[in-house]
Amino acid sequence: MQPAIVITEQPVSVSVPVGYSFTLRCRAEARTSLQYQWFCQRQSVCLQIPGATKQDLPITAQQTQLYTCRVNDRYRNAVFSDWVKVEVHPCVARGLLPQLWQGEPVIILNPTEQKVEVGKPLLLQCAAMGVPAPSYQWYCNGNVLEHQKKKKLWISHAKVSDSGTYLCCASNSHGEHWTNAVDIHIGSCHSEKFFATGKIALLVGNNRYQHHPNLMAPVTDVFELSVLLKQLGFQVVSLLDLNKAEMVTAVSRFLQLLGKGVYAIFYYAGHGYEHLGRNYMVPIDAPQPYAPENCISVQRILQKMQQQQTALNLILLDTCRKWYNLECALSQVQPLEPWGNIVYGYATCEDAEAYELQDGEFSSGIFMKYLKKHILQEKKVTHMLEDVLEDIGRDPLVTGKQVMEIKHTLKEARSLTDPICPLGAAVERWGCGHEPPRETVTFPCGAQAELRFQHLFSNVMSVCAKLQEPPAHITDAHLMLRQPTEVDDVANLEESRPDQVESLLASVCKEEEQDCIFQLCGLQKIQVDVVLQLDLHYTQLSTKKRTCESLQKILPKSLLGQFFSQRNYAQPKYQNTPAWADPKGQQASLRTGAGHSLPSSNPSNSSSEPEENDESSLSELCSALLRAGPRAGTNP
Repeated sequence: MQPAIVITEQPVSVSVPVGYSFTLRCRAEARTSLQYQWFCQRQSVCLQIPGATKQDLPITAQQTQLYTCRVNDRYRNAVFSDWVKVEVHPCVARGLLPQLWQGEPVIILNPTEQKVEVGKPLLLQCAAMGVPAPSYQWYCNGNVLEHQKKKKLWISHAKVSDSGTYLCCASNSHGEHWTNAVDIHIGSCHSEKFFATGKIALLVGNNRYQHHPNLMAPVTDVFELSVLLKQLGFQVVSLLDLNKAEMVTAVSRFLQLLGKGVYAIFYYAGHGYEHLGRNYMVPIDAPQPYAPENCISVQRILQKMQQQQTALNLILLDTCRKWYNLECALSQVQPLEPWGNIVYGYATCEDAEAYELQDGEFSSGIFMKYLKKHILQEKKVTHMLEDVLEDIGRDPLVTGKQVMEIKHTLKEARSLTDPICPLGAAVERWGCGHEPPRETVTFPCGAQAELRFQHLFSNVMSVCAKLQEPPAHITDAHLMLRQPTEVDDVANLEESRPDQVESLLASVCKEEEQDCIFQLCGLQKIQVDVVLQLDLHYTQLSTKKRTCESLQKILPKSLLGQFFSQRNYAQPKYQNTPAWADPKGQQASLRTGAGHSLPSSNPSNSSSEPEENDESSLSELCSALLRAGPRAGTNP
């Protein structure tokens, strides 16, 4: 038998901010006229709502309550609608709801990253507003979790296999919205208090300037820091002598590799300046005086780093902080997010210079002299930098001239020695990890030579050749590596050779004596395959005749300039950073040379009238890649 009263439209649950006005609706059909009465449940007590006797119940949300509607006819037949929940959110950020909100889901609570021991419970929570109230579906690593359809995801005994990236979809009849993705780590590898999902560092040293005094220390400082950071598990790209377009490209590649939970280090040694707390790096092609568009804003880079949800952003600036042009207007920079993950380590204090000194056969910055002493310490990064500051303060060479400064918002005791627990697919190692293997070549006379390839920096490669035991029929054999004579502008390229690189190479390869070494610098400029010629000069014992035989080795441009190549680097799937165009440039310089040292403890000369950067965004700076300027060969 059909019931006397049939409800044709049930009221629906809603999730709304406090003060929001809406209407609950109930519709029913019967053979006679019908009467409606709405009820609410408050603190487990069901109360009749006075005057609520119509099909529609207007409500201005004040507190979370349950509602139902009773429908009865004149014969005292009655039915109740479904109970519905009016969920009221008292604290919703202003502007979170669209001005013309139609009831589509709006996320107001995102799940948070967690570290959970095996066997312990895992609880993730999210919340969304919507009319009707949204339904929920949780996902892990992109897979639907069939039984996780509530705002709270609960796993009573977490397993290692429960680790992954979680997010939730809130949906209703008006659409769907997704929470932020969060990484959940379960297992014994997380017994440490903090860990990194990856460690990535970009080191830039500008030495040889076109229009400003050259520097000596950045070569050694970048090299020594890269060695130490690799010991700490960092993936490092170290670059020398970059013009503005090349610096923009390097930063963009760096940003592409950052992601949630990564420890990121950006180190710069070269000419620079500061104005009202804003720091700027001077590329090697900057004119004299600097024009506003000629420099790179450090704070702009830091903003981009923060957008990648890194766990630690460490900025190390080994540069002067003097400002000379007081009439230049200060451009605008958006404030940094208050995420408590930023550390600045300045080589010197505001309105002061940073000094170089002679350290044996190498030049080194005062800042790096003490940083390399402490950087491997297992302590909070800010405490490690405080040790550096104290050592610099005790150095009589710079007393009253240079005092390090530390600024930070680091709220957690994160250390550069923290372990790495990667998430998802491992990010491809970048920059200098793909050196050609050693190779043995054979000359027509039967003599053999071993070729070895050594990256001192990501854009500097040394090709070393060593003659093996020569055949019995030749004597007085000597090897020579050179460019073929058809290569143009060899003299020009030789002039831009970074100082001290050969001395560094000698220190790295001191255990292996080489017959000849050829340096390829400025690899980012390579546009064609590079041809090297190996000449063997020897005397034939039978004829006493002096003879020369030659072999050529082709080095592909794709291998040499890989850091600046147009490949898409592997990224975590939560990133969506577009690849940037590569700069056009000159052929790489191919050369050898001797290093030089700078006298100790005199401040480097800096330009007299620097002007402030206009701080156009990095995306706008990208256009500079299409017009990469000539290279010249930076730490005031």
